[in-house]
Amino acid sequence: MLPLAEEALPKLATAAALGILVGLQRERAQVQVAALRTFTLIPVLGCLLALLAAPVGMWLPGVGLVAILALFILGNLQMPAGLQKPGITTEVAALVMFANGIWIALGGATVPMVVTGCLVLLLAGKEPMHRLAHKIGGQEFKGILQFVLIALVIYPILPDRPYGPYQVLNPREVWFMVVLIVTISLAGYVLSRAFGAKAGTLLGGVLGGVISSTATTVSAARRTRASGGGAEVATVVVMIASTVAFIRFILLVAAVAPAQAGAILPPMAAMGGVMAVITLALLPMARRGEPPAAVQGNPAELKTALIFGALYAVVILLVAVSNNHFGQGALYLVAVVSGTTDMDAITLSTARLMDKGQIGPELGWRVILVAALANIAFKGGIAAVLGTRALAWRVALAFGVALLGGAVILLVGGRLGI
Repeated sequence: MLPLAEEALPKLATAAALGILVGLQRERAQVQVAALRTFTLIPVLGCLLALLAAPVGMWLPGVGLVAILALFILGNLQMPAGLQKPGITTEVAALVMFANGIWIALGGATVPMVVTGCLVLLLAGKEPMHRLAHKIGGQEFKGILQFVLIALVIYPILPDRPYGPYQVLNPREVWFMVVLIVTISLAGYVLSRAFGAKAGTLLGGVLGGVISSTATTVSAARRTRASGGGAEVATVVVMIASTVAFIRFILLVAAVAPAQAGAILPPMAAMGGVMAVITLALLPMARRGEPPAAVQGNPAELKTALIFGALYAVVILLVAVSNNHFGQGALYLVAVVSGTTDMDAITLSTARLMDKGQIGPELGWRVILVAALANIAFKGGIAAVLGTRALAWRVALAFGVALLGGAVILLVGGRLGI
């Protein structure tokens, strides 16, 4: 029995609309094989054949696929040699749209709409993607391969059950935290290497915050010591990176314990707001001068991943010991110690405790904020030891105001309902 027109026509219209969207992009790209009209018809054909498959047979879409492939082959064979284009991107895009048409008929329009949107962005982004690929050197590509090892080889084979004292060390859970941190840091690292010195002060600070605000501070301080100047720009870069770090904390909690993200959002946003106000006040100082490079070692190095995994495991054990023997108040001491070394470990471990209901949201955000304040103080020490005196007093002043603001949030946060 054929489908009713009231059911078929909206599906066919959706297929045509999505085809037009891709066809417009291909038309602008001046492709020779298929453009606007062809791409409009391809998903419509897929949708029609899928609608007819119920009364006729499920072999019908397969026949359509073979026919499209044959037409593309003939079209390429008949194309003059001078117009022969390399690659088969258009042909593959057409097959995707044919499959989208079938999906619209059988499963609805949501997935085809998402796929079509991604396809258009992918097709339109050819030149920027090629430029980015060429900018990625051997070291960055090595980092991507090491990420594949960390995320797609090691992670799936790890056991998913608790071990050790207090049964808090789950190898797969620990390594998931490693994968999460490496993913975020590697993205910032690749972008930082791709943009290089062209990143500018603002983008350099943002990428530094994505990679590691502590590593950014070390890099900025060393550069001022080496050049003997640039303290104004370095201060702003350090502040931008430290501000972005609070966005990173929120995203980490959202990834590990999404139900608890709302609990830490107000205090972390308040602290990030304090940092942003200080940064904006300092921004006029950075209008001149070259930003310090915010480059750290490749975050996807297996050694780096193992170190973070071990550090996270240690923090998890310390938190368990504190909870079982010294009370939850001892978590603040753990937060201070961990915050001076790695904020990610204490943030993730606290989020994990909040998600499992072992600590309340108010204690959770306070522990993370205490660790963040300890990290800010630690970075101030780095600037003083590794940088010039001009950088030291500027960072000390900015971080001093930030620490004061953090202390106020800790004191009055509960009273304000944060």
